Amino acid sequence: MPTIGVLALQGDFEAHEKAFQQAGARTVQVRAAADLDSIDALVIPGGESTTMLKLIHAESLMEPLRQFGLSKPIFGTCAGAILLASQVSQPEQDSLGLIDISIQRNAYGRQLQSHVAQLDLDGKPLEAVFIRAPIIRRTGGSVRVLARHKGDPVLVEQGPHLAATFHPELTAGRGVQILFLEKVRTCAKN
Repeated sequence: MPTIGVLALQGDFEAHEKAFQQAGARTVQVRAAADLDSIDALVIPGGESTTMLKLIHAESLMEPLRQFGLSKPIFGTCAGAILLASQVSQPEQDSLGLIDISIQRNAYGRQLQSHVAQLDLDGKPLEAVFIRAPIIRRTGGSVRVLARHKGDPVLVEQGPHLAATFHPELTAGRGVQILFLEKVRTCAKN
């Protein structure tokens, strides 16, 4: 059973913990660099990416997170996807640069434009909750698009990493969490 760390600085990290526990993983909250030593993979939750970035810098976590991502899987949702991107716009901001995507913050609009959509993930229905969601505007050559919404990539993977512009932790389905756990198990075998 893999141990999934959930970055617990800001955002709904508790919902991620519950979702991954339901999918069959152990979870721990990550608040400091030393916490990364005991986990197999990391989830960076949604929230407010600028605030999360400030807290990451305040806790001296930026470089430890980058180093962790060089050898272990990271899954970012919404703000977490923004932090994983190689390029961020509106406004530009620092990121971990672990997935070769360009992402635009709050691209679907304000809170009032938040919505639920039905997606397709490998031929199976997937409910997706978009809350002030970013849009992936460009994907690099080694990035694989797993799901789209209105023509835009909303679930992508590159190497061991996964990014979603929506909130899979807020729905009853656990398909995205199971997909990530499969990546974690594959990474652990290599």
